[in-house]
Amino acid sequence: MIKAAGVAEVTDADFAAEVIGAQLPVLVEFTADWCPPCRQIAPVLSAVAAEQAGRLKVVQLDVDTNPETTNAYGVLSMPTLMVFRAGQPVKSMVGARPKRRLLEELADVV
Repeated sequence: MIKAAGVAEVTDADFAAEVIGAQLPVLVEFTADWCPPCRQIAPVLSAVAAEQAGRLKVVQLDVDTNPETTNAYGVLSMPTLMVFRAGQPVKSMVGARPKRRLLEELADVV
């Protein structure tokens, strides 16, 4: 998995605790090593995680090693960015995007 600096990795085993049970809204990137757009968005996610610390939790989930969560949320394309608030998915976006656009898209859910 392409690791974004400052972004935690979650798995099928800890998804419920780290995402569903989180106090803050959580942006989950469903990602894979073989995904070029995932590499492209990694620095964007690192910047968003740093800038939104205390307001938004940013995590990554490797789709190849965590099929249970990937299938449960119907993720078919990478990267899929999904925002969870109070344990529920409230927004889903597919594909890499620049930081400014991502922050604009997150404004109504963070």
